[in-house]
Amino acid sequence: MGQGRGPITDWLAGAHPVPRQAEAEWANHGVAMLPLGVRFDALRVPRRRIHAAVGSDEQGTVAQSLNGWLHGPVVFDTRTNCYYTLTAPDAPWDRPGDRLGTGIYLSVPRVGRQISPVTFWAVQPQRPGQLCDPAHLAALLATAEPLTVES
Repeated sequence: MGQGRGPITDWLAGAHPVPRQAEAEWANHGVAMLPLGVRFDALRVPRRRIHAAVGSDEQGTVAQSLNGWLHGPVVFDTRTNCYYTLTAPDAPWDRPGDRLGTGIYLSVPRVGRQISPVTFWAVQPQRPGQLCDPAHLAALLATAEPLTVES
């Protein structure tokens, strides 16, 4: 995987059956479609739930809070208006929200400077294999539950 931009990029690209294709997608478009269930799954959380939990909708504040709570990579996609926390494929999740895994592809931004205004890292990975612990996400979301009323 020698054309990568470092060990984190190489690790992410390794989720793709043809890692060089992922690298080319990052180079040409700033995002790559990576299959879930190989190196990681994703937990999809609506923007409103994350913003209620962290008490802000300001991008820098949200990023800092997510990093402090989750200690792992989080993607934001403006098309779905959702955050995607990257978790281990076998990590337990029994909370409301969607677990995305095998058979689903996720738009994953390239590591480094943001290129896409649509899909970008809310929290970039800091090392290969770094993933979020779903228990930390559950704890974060629990902080907002008393503040929101479902209708």
